Amino acid sequence: MQTSTRNELLLKRSRCAVWHPCTQMKQHETLPLVPIARAKGCWLYDFDGNRYLDAISSWWVNLFGHSDPRINAALAAQLEALEHVMLAGFTHEPVVLLSERLSQLTGDALGHCFYGSDGASATEIALKMSFHYWRNTGRPDKTRFVSLAGSYHGETLGALSVTDVALFKDTYAPLLWESAQVASPDWRAAEAGESPRDFAVRCAHALERHLEHHHGDTAALIVEPLVQGATGMAMYDAEYLRRARALCDRYGVHLIVDEIMTGCGRTGTFFAYEQAGIVPDFLCLSKGITGGYLPLSVVLTRDAVYEAFYDDALTRGFLHSHSYTGNALACRAALATLDIFEHERAIEANRAKAAALSAAARDIAQHPKIRHFRNTGMIWAFEVDTAEPGFARRFFEQALRRELLLRPIGNTVYFMPPYVISDEEIALLTQRTLEIVAHEPK
Repeated sequence: MQTSTRNELLLKRSRCAVWHPCTQMKQHETLPLVPIARAKGCWLYDFDGNRYLDAISSWWVNLFGHSDPRINAALAAQLEALEHVMLAGFTHEPVVLLSERLSQLTGDALGHCFYGSDGASATEIALKMSFHYWRNTGRPDKTRFVSLAGSYHGETLGALSVTDVALFKDTYAPLLWESAQVASPDWRAAEAGESPRDFAVRCAHALERHLEHHHGDTAALIVEPLVQGATGMAMYDAEYLRRARALCDRYGVHLIVDEIMTGCGRTGTFFAYEQAGIVPDFLCLSKGITGGYLPLSVVLTRDAVYEAFYDDALTRGFLHSHSYTGNALACRAALATLDIFEHERAIEANRAKAAALSAAARDIAQHPKIRHFRNTGMIWAFEVDTAEPGFARRFFEQALRRELLLRPIGNTVYFMPPYVISDEEIALLTQRTLEIVAHEPK
């Protein structure tokens, strides 16, 4: 892989000026940054034309490939009309149309949309809105939240308070409010002979015991439905969601579903919660909602929640804001993304794509170094059995040398490619991943 003068200059300037997220910058003394000049479809290209298959959708956001002409055209047209206007006291067509379409996707059960800029913002909004709802309805004692062990909901202080990933949380623990965690239904922890469904039922009993004792001061349960991302793509049976919904109803606790990663078709249905046949009280969306083009997040909620804030008193209103709330360009990108889902029957197409990738990955799944190969919708994950330290970095570097962008979480490797990945690209991804696994020291 040769590096041009332009590549070298960009790398040097980026190391000096840009503080990268989720990164120990000192590592880039020996691990070069990857400068990207352009992207198309599933591929990223540097200034020398070296290419990398974006097998993680650029941190789980890109749905229909980079530089999609339909989203490009929608954004160009919107630029000629309106780029942004504040959403306090003003409105515009893209945000109205998007809100109506998202509501329709919930069967009109969640008819009110509140916009933010990113996933953590959506979590903050849902938590604050739940707390404020109980305050407005005469239950100010309901101030606590419960989440799953291993959960991840973002890295702002409120979102981090309900996150349970030590790497992100421990340093900031003195700044966070206390929350409770209950057993995760992650089926990797099931006992020998115990099915994923049976394990989900057992974990739901643990939630029941918690709510039985703490429902009086619990505002909401927040979950990543079906797949817990940052803890290592932990997957679980939809029965847990069905039982969690029933328990929240029984004990008067809100159910917040964090579909920031799982939404927009990633799990095989547009929303993951649909597979449980339930409706949450709050739905958080971000990442793929704009097709990976622009930052946008949204929280959808029920009439009953909205009505609890509808009052003459300003203090009973939901006083939360972002300067770019409901940005017109981002909303237009989201509308173009929803158009692709509708016109191309993308969910159905993904089911065939998922079957093809699972078949192509059969040799990976059967490799003696692989543990817990698993799949939900357009997400695949497995653990690599290795005693050598530094696995994630080593695997990442080996993948780049083979034209792949893969970013393991610990010793968990996952695929979350754009939905437009072709059969040829699937073959390249699985064959070259198998090469890396085969050369990994055990």
